[in-house]
Amino acid sequence: MQTISLCMIVRNEEEVLEGCLNSVYPICDEIIIVDTGSTDRTKEIAAKFTDKVFDFKWTDDFSAARNFSFSKASMDFILWLDADDILKEKDFLEFKKLKKELHEAIDGVAMKYDIDFDDDGEPTFSYRRNRLVKRSKQFRWIGPVHEYLEVSGNIIPADIAITHRKSDKKRQVNSSDRNLNIYEKRLKNGEEFTPRDLYYYANELKDHGQYQRATIYYHEFLATKKGWVEDEIRACLNMADCYKKLGDYEKEMKALTSSMNYDVPRPEVSCRIGDIYKNKNQYKKAVIWYRLAVEVEIESDFGFTQKAYSTWYPHLQLCVVYWQLGEIEKSIEHNNLAKKYKPHDRQVLYNEKFFNDYLASEKKGKS
Repeated sequence: MQTISLCMIVRNEEEVLEGCLNSVYPICDEIIIVDTGSTDRTKEIAAKFTDKVFDFKWTDDFSAARNFSFSKASMDFILWLDADDILKEKDFLEFKKLKKELHEAIDGVAMKYDIDFDDDGEPTFSYRRNRLVKRSKQFRWIGPVHEYLEVSGNIIPADIAITHRKSDKKRQVNSSDRNLNIYEKRLKNGEEFTPRDLYYYANELKDHGQYQRATIYYHEFLATKKGWVEDEIRACLNMADCYKKLGDYEKEMKALTSSMNYDVPRPEVSCRIGDIYKNKNQYKKAVIWYRLAVEVEIESDFGFTQKAYSTWYPHLQLCVVYWQLGEIEKSIEHNNLAKKYKPHDRQVLYNEKFFNDYLASEKKGKS
């Protein structure tokens, strides 16, 4: 059986680290923890699970820290996680099965990453990341911030999800200026940005409310024509968000439609265009886009996935627009379809009661 080293970089993770390690340590043959300057109990908690806890001086470079952690691994494969990631029980069992099936011909395994959830705990935003890689291939992390693991060879997908659970402390850290400051410092030093840098720098500007500057860098990123297609689509969506915040609804629509230069209309794009027409009371046009959201077929699940836009959300909106168009049966039909995905949703249940009362009233009026 192939062996696994878990490699992590941490800093002030006392709130979440134990939960992470408890969820995964039975699968791992070795645990490497690299601490970049904790001032809380992080290292003490790590020591409960491993004696391989290393210090690494923080240099505003996530890749440097991650590559250092990989350099300490000695097993066949390397698994990497963040401290606020966990394996749920069903995914743990799938991982155990996968470990037994690992063999020399496999260079890496791409797993789902669930990062946002609805009130029922169901994932609403997911994508795949290369999580498990063969150590002998010496894959490297690239980029000081928003780093990525550069892999090649035989990469297989696995039906395993890593679940991201942010703590309140982590949310505060991520809403800080840390990443933006790293980018600003690099710009000041005259560093040339890669297409990926341009994309993530634009994201940081957007998240900090600098919408006009963000659109400039999204345009620069797209102009390179060297980005990952999923990032190009996401750049169009994020740019649309910026223009909406700036009150430029014509450019918002243009940004959404420009995403179709890279692939078929993604469900989120279709729903957002549908929303624009719905808000303008152009219901027939809205119907076209909402229906497209549930009918389009996406060939790969390696991109960003937001299930709401291809399931309950367009059906709920179709319920509204068909009602406005006087097509009552279709309105009821789509509310019922939305209920299949969100059986306890307040709006769905409100609509259901409204329709029941309406139909009862209609029946009474005819008798």
